[in-house]
Amino acid sequence: MDLFEYMRSTNMEKESPLAARMRPRTLEEVVGQEHIIGKDKLLYRAIKADKISSVIFYGPPGTGKTTLAKVIANTTSAEFTQINATIAGKKDMEEVVNKAKDLQGMYGKRTILFIDEIHRFNKSQQDYLLPFVEDGTVVLIGATTENPYFEVNSALISRSIIFELKPIPREAIEELLKKAVYDKDRGMGSYDAVIEQDALEFLADISGGDARHALNAIELGILTTNRSEDGKIHLTLDVAQECIQKRAVRYDKNGDNHYDTISAFIKSMRGSDPDAAVYYLARMLYAGESITFIARRIMICAAEDVGNADPQALVVATNASMAVERIGMPEAQIILAQAATYVATAPKSNASCNAIFEAFAEVEKSGNLPIPTHLQDAHYKGAAKLGHGTGYKYSHDYPNHYCEQQYLPYELSGREFYAPDGNGYEIKIKEHMARIKREAKEGVPKAE
Repeated sequence: MDLFEYMRSTNMEKESPLAARMRPRTLEEVVGQEHIIGKDKLLYRAIKADKISSVIFYGPPGTGKTTLAKVIANTTSAEFTQINATIAGKKDMEEVVNKAKDLQGMYGKRTILFIDEIHRFNKSQQDYLLPFVEDGTVVLIGATTENPYFEVNSALISRSIIFELKPIPREAIEELLKKAVYDKDRGMGSYDAVIEQDALEFLADISGGDARHALNAIELGILTTNRSEDGKIHLTLDVAQECIQKRAVRYDKNGDNHYDTISAFIKSMRGSDPDAAVYYLARMLYAGESITFIARRIMICAAEDVGNADPQALVVATNASMAVERIGMPEAQIILAQAATYVATAPKSNASCNAIFEAFAEVEKSGNLPIPTHLQDAHYKGAAKLGHGTGYKYSHDYPNHYCEQQYLPYELSGREFYAPDGNGYEIKIKEHMARIKREAKEGVPKAE
């Protein structure tokens, strides 16, 4: 590095955005992600031992994918090269590979190639890397906000370990923001600013686990707020709202308001009020509630409160849950709105829900009652000699693919757990079950 390059690098470090300056340099400085970089975890041990293999970091923006790559760069003895898939092409990769071959051949030195936004590479670009990842010419570190199982070639996936990063916990972001405000070395401490507690909590909460988003708001607030009479820059809740362009909503994800809102949301869907359901959905989304949490509640409501009155409700809710994980905000709000309004307007029945509760209570009361012998498995060794499976009637040999035989334990003969309601598709279920039972008693012949 010549003098000019050194000066340019030094100036960039001083003048770079706050989020870049606050980026952790060691594993100990990384906040969150204990599930993959805890001291007993594989990734932590691999980085510390400088034995990193090809990995792909997958997670939402601002959760530390590039940070972990930089930490590896700071700790490894290997050559570390970074490219961004949004602007790099095959020629850039060829240069990296050729240099890696030279370093490996002449000095026995490994090369780590970090590709940010790896999902932006097309199939041929990803395929080009395969042989060099496989033979160890380069160790690949990929970073992506998209599900790698959809966006990265399966061949590259099979040669890499996938680590999923989670949104950074609110408490960790609060600590990071305080450090950013008061740290005079890498933060904004020289500006003599103070941040009020409600502003701190608001920014940590509304950032949705994205540390970069929160740090950008802090930097903007300090740089654009006039000093008060005491000579300090006060980051108030009003300032925080201006910087992040969102109004504070009373919504504590760990407090009463959280539970009250989700309760109102579920009860509105159960009560067939799509307007109220979508209103409470909007309140939760505006306040930064987890889209996966909301999707789980819609799925539960679809099974518990709609059930077989409209079997498609659970299909819609489940597909919505998968879709929001893949797409993320802001488009996820459209998917959640479709699922919530579908469940809200669907015919309702809790018959299947009641069935499992009643069956569970019976199991708890009577224990493991003997299974009728004719239903027991006749295939394992010695089962046939014990008479297991003897006398079983194969339903498909009978009219309507139904025949009367004892399925429940004999002690529960005649007991009903599932009672289809007279609503929606359960009307057809009820009619169907009544018909096949009636025709079995009447001896209606099987259709040819």
